[in-house]
Amino acid sequence: MDAKGRNLRNLTENPLTDEFASWSPSGRQIAFRTKRDGNYEIYVMDADGGNPRNVTNNPLSDSSPSWSPSGEHIVFASRGDGNYEIYVMDADGGNPQRLTRHLAFDSGPSWSPGGEHIAFDSDRGGNNEIYVMDVDGGNLRNLTNDPEVDFEPNWARSVSPAGKQPIIWGWLKNESR
Repeated sequence: MDAKGRNLRNLTENPLTDEFASWSPSGRQIAFRTKRDGNYEIYVMDADGGNPRNVTNNPLSDSSPSWSPSGEHIVFASRGDGNYEIYVMDADGGNPQRLTRHLAFDSGPSWSPGGEHIAFDSDRGGNNEIYVMDVDGGNLRNLTNDPEVDFEPNWARSVSPAGKQPIIWGWLKNESR
């Protein structure tokens, strides 16, 4: 749809579930989770909905794709080794690498704008909290310690339409209880 919420158009034409869309930095492709192969997989398609292709081919479940700022990699959550962990792969699905190794539910990964870090949520402490790590999985840090559930982190981004001042946007946590 356009920025005003008009001209809604279905890009996938899939009767099953398509969700968790993530635009590539170039705006030419969209990564998303779909159930069209019998289980949840990560697909990448052209921005007009053409050329959809499965990039994970995992017999278990994959979710929450997020493009690297360079557009060369996609980070995602996967049950490839039994429980949900964070993985990174080349944008074409090649070279998948497991980044987290914990008996927990790790999900919702998001690249930092500079590409140095990945934030994600995890229940490894008994409650969903937000964690951040380097892109190689090292230097893991817990960012939140809240009795409420924290999930699906997203980094603030600078948005600058042509000829305008940059606007910083982000999602702020509602602290009301």
